[in-house]
Amino acid sequence: MAKYVAAIDQGTTSTRCMIFDHSGGVIAVDQREHEQIFPRPGWVEHNPAEIWDRTRSVVQGVLQKANAATSDLAAVGITNQRETTVVWNKKTGQAVYNAIVWQDTRTDQLVNQFARDGGQDRFRQKVGLPLATYFSGPKIRWILDNVEGARQAAENGDIVFGNIDTFVAWWLTGGPDGGIHITDVSNASRTMLMSLETQSWDDEILQIMGIPRQMLPEIRPSSVVYGECKGILGGVALAGILGDQQAATVGQTCYSAGEAKNTYGTGNFMLLNTGNDLIHSKSGLLTTPAYKFGDQPVVWALEGSIAVTGSLVQWLRDNVGIISAAPEVEDLARKVDDNGGMYIVPAFSGLFAPYWRSDARGVMVGLTRYINKNHIARAALEATAYQTREVAEAMNKDSGVELTSLKVDGGMVYNDLLMQFQADILGVPVVRPKVAETTALGAAYAAGLATGYWKTTDEMRSNWQVDKTWEPKMSEDQREELYAGWKKAVTRTFDWAEDK
Repeated sequence: MAKYVAAIDQGTTSTRCMIFDHSGGVIAVDQREHEQIFPRPGWVEHNPAEIWDRTRSVVQGVLQKANAATSDLAAVGITNQRETTVVWNKKTGQAVYNAIVWQDTRTDQLVNQFARDGGQDRFRQKVGLPLATYFSGPKIRWILDNVEGARQAAENGDIVFGNIDTFVAWWLTGGPDGGIHITDVSNASRTMLMSLETQSWDDEILQIMGIPRQMLPEIRPSSVVYGECKGILGGVALAGILGDQQAATVGQTCYSAGEAKNTYGTGNFMLLNTGNDLIHSKSGLLTTPAYKFGDQPVVWALEGSIAVTGSLVQWLRDNVGIISAAPEVEDLARKVDDNGGMYIVPAFSGLFAPYWRSDARGVMVGLTRYINKNHIARAALEATAYQTREVAEAMNKDSGVELTSLKVDGGMVYNDLLMQFQADILGVPVVRPKVAETTALGAAYAAGLATGYWKTTDEMRSNWQVDKTWEPKMSEDQREELYAGWKKAVTRTFDWAEDK
């Protein structure tokens, strides 16, 4: 039996490959950042060729670090930044335009155009999503409208679409030489083009958005053997695909209805498993597949998506320059006891859940001469916790289930100050597992389950272990006073960006 399972985790700011053993332990990891391209305010792009190059580099790097051969791998899974849209020539593999990233807001006018007939919730009953710049469908349409020759090439079947999972899977399995053009239900659901009921592309929405069906990948389960890799992972089964937040849900072993996790990355994403019940949110959340294992029915989730959390710390580093490395933000924040009365609402690309306001833009409020860079650092961390509470409250409303604890993962969960404040502002314990990079682990679990490396979800659940728990220490009065200030600050972001 092969010793390990590998996972490729293609994220918003970097790509990594991780190798796991049967206990879910990390054998090796290799990671590389890629360029963030900002051509105009509100526009965010990546170079697809650079992403594929980074993918090959980290696969090579992790095999060397683990001193492993491809024959040691039972399977490989993919997890990815969702909604980031690539359109490429299927004969050459060359993208017709840069990848348009999930945070990008250039499609706001298209979104408004689609919303004129039926409003922001025009397609929500079918696809579980509000009309917003976040999702892939309008991004595809923008490329077809704005890249010379793209629409004709799409009609002719010469160019194809994929979110990043599809692009990486196509290259891994041969690219122009027989690469398979697939996605899984979790990624397909983020396009605004997939019917939740049928888990297939919806012809009516495709027609309204003006997207040729032949561009789209085949929708498959999240855990099944799709095919064999060629090239750098030649002979290894590609057997799992999950969008990053669904992968973290699988990695956190949230396999029962009512279990929730929150991932702290570039943005924050909380998912609540609702079992086989497809619940339509009335509180600004998304209805999304959590996963589909083989022939089993889809397990559904409610999701609260927050656009800017970790990327706010990056902004303090790269744009403002008050820190030179992300971990320094905690050092600064610890130098003050509180936020000094200031709040940062990082609506850089509008507000996602529960507001869905593409007209919002970021604000700092409550500034006085007393405020210094330490307060700014603290307010930046607190913004993540406040936004998470808003999503948790929306989940309580929709599901009727009160949160009793929160499982957390992602890069920011090693920030003790943030995690303590998160427990304080939620009023429930926050729990970090021993393997906090659960996104890659979830993709590995999906791939390993499909190939028999792990036999059951119970086997995977037994791997989960607590690393640290933060208990709330703040008084109820203080908690509510601080949160009221946050809610007031959020209202100051509205109606800033106007249609031009």
